[in-house]
Amino acid sequence: MRRVRENSGARSVRTAVSAAVGVLALTVLTAGCKVETVGAAEPTTTATRPGASPTDDAKPGGGQASPPATPSRTPSARPSPEPRTLMSTGDRSGRVKELQARLRQIGHFDRGPTGYYGTATAASVRSFQGKRGLPRTGRTDTVTWERLLGMTRKPTAKELDPPTSRPAAKPDARCMTGRVLCISKNSRTLSWMIDGRVVSSMDVRFGSQYTPTREGTFSVYWKSRHHVSTLYDSPMPYAMFFSGGQAVHYSSDFAARGYSGASHGCVNVRDEARIAALYAQVRKGDKVVIYW
Repeated sequence: MRRVRENSGARSVRTAVSAAVGVLALTVLTAGCKVETVGAAEPTTTATRPGASPTDDAKPGGGQASPPATPSRTPSARPSPEPRTLMSTGDRSGRVKELQARLRQIGHFDRGPTGYYGTATAASVRSFQGKRGLPRTGRTDTVTWERLLGMTRKPTAKELDPPTSRPAAKPDARCMTGRVLCISKNSRTLSWMIDGRVVSSMDVRFGSQYTPTREGTFSVYWKSRHHVSTLYDSPMPYAMFFSGGQAVHYSSDFAARGYSGASHGCVNVRDEARIAALYAQVRKGDKVVIYW
C-alpha cells in the first residue's frame, strides 16, 4: 500500500511540475520575445514615414493623418495660331487680282486690278487693316482675307478685268482712221483703235516734268519683246518704239507704285496681260497719237 501511495505522490508532483512549466511557457508566448528594460519609455504605436517631420502625422483627435493634397493642375490655354500670310509684295496671281477688286469695292483701291502685289496694293491693304483694328502689316494674312471676304462680294468679270481705272477720253480726230495707238494724257488712258473702233483700252503713265513724254503724231518703228534700256538699265518688256528712245511698254514699277512714280518719257502700261495682247496686234508702221 505504501508503494502505491508513493507512486501516486510522485505522479502528483510530476503533474504539478508539468502544469507549472505549461503556465511559464504560456506566459512567455503571450509576452513575446522582446525584453523590455524596466523604466524604459513605452514605444510609439504610430508608424512614421521615413524622413517625415514630427508634425506630418499630427491630427486633432488623434486620428490618422490624411495624405497631403495633390496640387491641382489647371490646363494651360493653348496659344492661338499666328495668322498665315496668303499674299504679299511681289506676288502675282489671279487671287491678287481678286484682292484688288474686293478692296476697290469698298474704296481702298483706286485703280483697275492688275494681279500684281506691289507697294500700291500693300498700302491699300494697310489702309483696310487700320480701319478694322488689325495689325497694319500690308500683307494679306488669313485674318485680313476673311474680314475682307465678309465685307465684299465676289467680283464680276468686269470688275476683275476693267478696261481702265477711269473712262477713256474721247478719241482725238487723228485717231479715227487706220490702226492707231490713241493716247490721252488727260485721262491717262491708251485706246487701241482700228478704223474709229476701240478694240481695247488700258491705263498708262507718262514721263515727269524733267523727262516729259512727247506729244504729236508718230508711228511704231521698232518692236522689242524683251527690251532692256541701255540708258537706265531697266526692263522694258513689250516695247513699241515711236519716237527716239520713247516707247509704249509694260512697267512693273507702274504696276507696283501706280501714279506715285513716273517714266523717263515712255508710255508705261501696268496691265501685263493687256499689253501682251496689244503687242501681238500692233504692227510696225501703225500710228501713235499722243494728245491732251
